[in-house]
Amino acid sequence: MATGEFDLIGQYFTNKSVLRDDVITGIGDDCAILSVPAGKQLVVTTDTMVSGIHFLGDANPADVAHKLVAVNISDIAAMGGQPAWASLALTLPSFDTEWLSAFSERLHQQLQRYGVSLIGGDTTKGNMTLTLTLQGFVEQGKALPRHGAKAGDLIYCSGTIGDAAAGLKLLIDANNPDNGISENTHEAALMANDKDFLIARHQRPTARVSTGQALVGIASSCIDLSDGLASDLKHILNASSRVCGMALSANIELSALPLSTALQTYVSKARWPQYALAGGDDYELLFTVAAEHKTQLDEVMAEHDLPYTHIGEIVSVAADQPKQIEQPTQQQINYFYDKQLTPLVLQGWDHFQ
Repeated sequence: MATGEFDLIGQYFTNKSVLRDDVITGIGDDCAILSVPAGKQLVVTTDTMVSGIHFLGDANPADVAHKLVAVNISDIAAMGGQPAWASLALTLPSFDTEWLSAFSERLHQQLQRYGVSLIGGDTTKGNMTLTLTLQGFVEQGKALPRHGAKAGDLIYCSGTIGDAAAGLKLLIDANNPDNGISENTHEAALMANDKDFLIARHQRPTARVSTGQALVGIASSCIDLSDGLASDLKHILNASSRVCGMALSANIELSALPLSTALQTYVSKARWPQYALAGGDDYELLFTVAAEHKTQLDEVMAEHDLPYTHIGEIVSVAADQPKQIEQPTQQQINYFYDKQLTPLVLQGWDHFQ
């Protein structure tokens, strides 16, 4: 029976990858040798998932593999790029053939779905930690930045938000039925398919590659929603404020937030903003578009049948308010409900808080 590092690599990861003409040498050498197409720029991202932090310890290994690929692909999507190559660093507490079979099968399925070749990586023994480095291409000079938003830009997001946080809550409650803590009283109203939908949104997010590519040349800024819309929108405000030299803020209309029927059934209405704005793990795209490009956006998104929702706009901080460019974490988001200013205190996910 295979028990060593090279047995593991050979049995589960070698000769199962997508074949690409731009991979000169892949798994099996000290380094991969790759060829970047003419007229393209390389985009690179790395994400780490740790058992007990990013997924529950008893999570299905197929779900873990799906999410590991999706969260990396989502970063490429947020740049408007096309994913191409992946490297995997795998730390496992033991050589568990059943776990590895399910994990590697789903990993390769996901990579094949996006046309990504697994070109190398590393394996070691320790607490379960999975790191994927993904590389892809964008047209020369056409990557979608975080820093391009300007006052007057419209704010949009793809898909629905808050579902993943609700799915995680359902899983936690299922694993701890006697914890005495209930998020709400609505779980009994959920149909089985609604529960499955919310849990799948947490375990198997969708990377919006087609949406990101459709936004190239239209969006002024873009980011994927990993830490929660409120937190990730601040990243756009901070980066854009530095570049444009003007303190920027955002007005968000709470009644416009795209919420699934399942989330609205499961979560009490008072808690919708917390899930939608600070839940995290959505991996939808949040993007801004200049008002003059709105018609173009509508046409492109309709042509490709891509879900998106207008939720607010970028505004400049009033002249009589203190500018926060030197302290970007204080960038302000104003929340409205039916155009009435509504105070909210929200915080996205932070590994060190």
